[in-house]
Amino acid sequence: MRIITGKLKGRNIPVPKTGLLRPTSDRAKEALFSVIDARTYFDGTRVLDLFAGSGSLGLEAISRGADSCAFVDEEPEHIKHIEKVSRQFNIEDQVRTYTMDVEMFLETNPGGFDFIFADPPYDYYDFPGLVETILSDSWLNKDGLFILEHSKDNDFEPHEHCVFSKAYGRTVIAMFKLDNGF
Repeated sequence: MRIITGKLKGRNIPVPKTGLLRPTSDRAKEALFSVIDARTYFDGTRVLDLFAGSGSLGLEAISRGADSCAFVDEEPEHIKHIEKVSRQFNIEDQVRTYTMDVEMFLETNPGGFDFIFADPPYDYYDFPGLVETILSDSWLNKDGLFILEHSKDNDFEPHEHCVFSKAYGRTVIAMFKLDNGF
């Protein structure tokens, strides 16, 4: 896995060997960031990476100009990995990490992000609840974007705040905005 563009372009992001990850493919990640780049920018933004895993999505956002990224994952090895990579990339001052369950984090730390990425396991029990929590609890700034990766078992295209949904192999990327303008 690699950083696609920006100040960290070409750097490799190793995948932690926990057996618990389904990393976003380079193809899907490149498509995802192309959609975002065509409509908005990362310069000066605050990012949240839920179910962070290897940290690939948040690290890509930092590479593209985000000021900071908070990474949340309940697996300690994933968080240690993200911290190690951020030190290697010399961006540790832009990274905050939380070793905790995503639901617990969403109960205790509201707020004010410009981009929120979520890549839960495909068997995650409450995709609709996750979407509603993010969209209803002041997690997104006014013009913020929530990006959710999920399997084809869920369909968020009819959701009133879904502004983009597309399949990339078995991964579907859905994007949500509070104001529907994208």
